[in-house]
Amino acid sequence: MTAINSVNMKELFASCKTIAVVGLSNNTQRPSYGVSQYLQRCGYRIIPVNPSETEILGEKCYAGLKDIPIPVDVVDVFRNPDTIGPIVNDAIAIGARCLWLQEGVVNQAAAEQAAHAGLDVVMDRCMLKVHRSLT
Repeated sequence: MTAINSVNMKELFASCKTIAVVGLSNNTQRPSYGVSQYLQRCGYRIIPVNPSETEILGEKCYAGLKDIPIPVDVVDVFRNPDTIGPIVNDAIAIGARCLWLQEGVVNQAAAEQAAHAGLDVVMDRCMLKVHRSLT
């Protein structure tokens, strides 16, 4: 695990309600779908962010974070590490509390930018696996 700042995982999961999933795929075989479906079943509001889709998991899909009309607690990212910069800028702009970069998504500079802006940052960890380990 790559640590950016100390995040109390139990507190994070207990306090967050809305998770915007950047790169959520409508393909049920993709990790983004399985993780999002699990979190949705656990009671979290999943907001898909994918400009190629209109609806995923019964939720309206948005082209970008800035298009989401409600507050977002966590921005969960399933994207190539090289594309994270603009996502971090948007996560900061919308006032997200946490940037979560899934397993294999490592971008130290973007993570440091988010942490410097006051976001909790989790990098290279799976939300589903962490959540399961806490329950």
